[in-house]
Amino acid sequence: MKLVFASNNKNKIQEIQALVPNDIEIVSLEEIGCTDDIPETATTIEGNAILKANYVTEKYGYNCFADDTGLEVEALHGAPGVYSARYAGKQKNANDNMNKLLLELKNQTNRKANFKTVIALNLDNRQYVFEGIINGQILEEKTGTNGFGYDPIFTAEGYDKSFAELTMEEKSSISHRGIAVKKLIAFLQNNFQ
Repeated sequence: MKLVFASNNKNKIQEIQALVPNDIEIVSLEEIGCTDDIPETATTIEGNAILKANYVTEKYGYNCFADDTGLEVEALHGAPGVYSARYAGKQKNANDNMNKLLLELKNQTNRKANFKTVIALNLDNRQYVFEGIINGQILEEKTGTNGFGYDPIFTAEGYDKSFAELTMEEKSSISHRGIAVKKLIAFLQNNFQ
């Protein structure tokens, strides 16, 4: 089975390709000739995933899936949430985003947070939605060099390392994206093989 993943984020593509079985071929936007910056104008993480999946299906005609992820911080009433990638501005710079978040939490004792990923799958004219959430907390400083985004300042419940200190395999086995992708894969295996 061939599925377009509505992303050109090489880190995400690599992470997801490592999780899917060999009989599911993941194709990037670049491979179908889509160089568009797909608008993410929804007010929810789920809404953005649906927007991206629908964009590819409607414009290019492919079965596809899209994800959107956000970091939700309890003390900030769920922010940065849907604005996680551009929290510190349109430049979408991970270090700027982390620095802004750490500054906003400087005097906070409540550092509870979660990562949430929603995957929207458009397959054979039907849409399916899968969600993955991992709870944890925001660290006081950046640690680790693996991963991307907010990984250096997030630690999952029950762990003493940041996501950026885990290997890709360790992170994928517990992460929000890993949880959502496993639900997607289980669905595909149960319904289309």
